[in-house]
Amino acid sequence: MLEQAGVGFEVEPAAIDEESIKRVCNSAEQAALRLAEAKALAVSSGRAGDWVIGSDSIVAVAGRMFDKPRDRSEAAAHLRLFSGKPMQLTSAVALARGASVDWSHCDSATLQVRELSETFIDSYLDEEWPAVGGCVGVFRMEGRGVQLFDSVEGSHFTILGMPLVPLLGALRQRGLLAS
Repeated sequence: MLEQAGVGFEVEPAAIDEESIKRVCNSAEQAALRLAEAKALAVSSGRAGDWVIGSDSIVAVAGRMFDKPRDRSEAAAHLRLFSGKPMQLTSAVALARGASVDWSHCDSATLQVRELSETFIDSYLDEEWPAVGGCVGVFRMEGRGVQLFDSVEGSHFTILGMPLVPLLGALRQRGLLAS
């Protein structure tokens, strides 16, 4: 998304314990925001003067937060649990500099998962696995995953994993992008 928006960047994985952060969070919004901030802080502490973007997404269905599936079997189990229910997808982004969070933003989208048959789940995973294994909701909206839903409410960018438009505004406010 950043590349397509014309934002230059380097990728550096953040060494954080995501599970310990999630355990102390009471909501998907809190978890996504804390994870995005922790990632930005972890990387910025070793990059003095650089602006660092951290982001994360959380999927919640029926009040339960879901992680990325560990394997295809767990992916199928997730899809069975999602079937016929609204999925809340929350994405957060944070900007840090000098080991301090300067700005953060969280946004949510609601995706109504249609009733999914076992035949559909099997054929879907035949086509999309392992690519969707790295996706918390077991879908890629830009691929066959769009077939999982009856309706979608919310920002396309939030669904893709980052509230991009608010981030671009924050970058412009800091003089990092032309206004």
